[in-house]
Amino acid sequence: MMEYFKFNKRLGISLPSIGQEWDDIAKETQDDILLHWELIRGSIPDRIADLEASINSKQAELNNESDFIRSCKLNSEIAELASIINDLWLWYRTHQDVTTKLHA
Repeated sequence: MMEYFKFNKRLGISLPSIGQEWDDIAKETQDDILLHWELIRGSIPDRIADLEASINSKQAELNNESDFIRSCKLNSEIAELASIINDLWLWYRTHQDVTTKLHA
């Protein structure tokens, strides 16, 4: 099944990576791909919770930070984590319409 998914380091999950047209894939394989995607998709809320905990930690650190350069770095890190969360939510919402996302 891994030939149909590629690990995305930034998001911390595997994403669909289909190298052919969905309709050219055998129905049984399609079902296996969708099942595997649902397992990955089910892990997304936990991944988001971990990232939110990191954001909270960085925000707490930022509240006590007096160094401007360090404050800017923390803000940048928080923004990147928030961007990752946003992307993860987009992938999480990709449910039964996964074939549309696979062709994008």
